[in-house]
Formats: sequence, C-alpha cells, structure tokens
Amino acid sequence: MRQSVYPALRYADAKAAIAWLTSVLEFKEHEVYPGEGDTIAHAQLQIAGNLIMLGSVKLGAPVQSPKQLGSTTGSIYIAFDTAEDVETLYRRASSAGADVVREIEDTDYGSREFGVRDPEGNLWSFGTYKPQASR
Repeated sequence: MRQSVYPALRYADAKAAIAWLTSVLEFKEHEVYPGEGDTIAHAQLQIAGNLIMLGSVKLGAPVQSPKQLGSTTGSIYIAFDTAEDVETLYRRASSAGADVVREIEDTDYGSREFGVRDPEGNLWSFGTYKPQASR
C-alpha cells in the first residue's frame, strides 16, 4: 500500500530543522523549495519509505511551531521494519545529543520504540508497530 497520510509541520527556522532532521534522525531530503529570504516554502523529507512535509512558519497562517506556542500538541510516529533499524537510529540520535523523551523500550503491544523532541519542540517516535486500517 502506498503512503496516503503526510504529516506537515511548520518551523520557525525550517532550514535548521532540515539540518537537524537529516543529521540526527537520518531523514533524507526528497525535495526542498526555498521561500523568500531565509525561509523554506516547502520541503519533503524521507525516512523508512515515508515522506513528511515541512516549511517555514508564515505570518497569519493557522499552523505554528511548538516553539512559538510554548507547547507540543501532538507527535509523529514513524514505523520501521526491524527492531535493529530502530535501535540503530536510537543510538545515533542519543550520541548526537537529541532530547530523548522516551528511552528505547519494548511495549506491551509488541513494538520496540523510543521518542525524541526536536529543537523546536515537535515530538517524534520511532518503532516497529505498524497498525493497518481496514479497507
């Protein structure tokens, strides 16, 4: 099945967010479109066969960065195929100084997972749990 849900985030400093996501969490740049000045109009990053979208915060837009709000209102979960892939990413993120908010663990529902907070406050979880919607 092809991906049909695309998380979309806004960052006060989207360029710095892309640099952090690619260097610490091993996202790969898929597409990056610069905006005016030092902004990012739209970017697509890839990890574990999935894309996320992000861009710079825009004045008057209804979406803001958790950094601007002073709070996180949700999180993004990305599923990997193997526990080894999750553990490798956990070690990489930990050694890069990521803010680990949930240490790697085995869950009651059969996943191996962990969570980190990015520099602007977004929460990211990575694990092996892959729920499937019915058709």
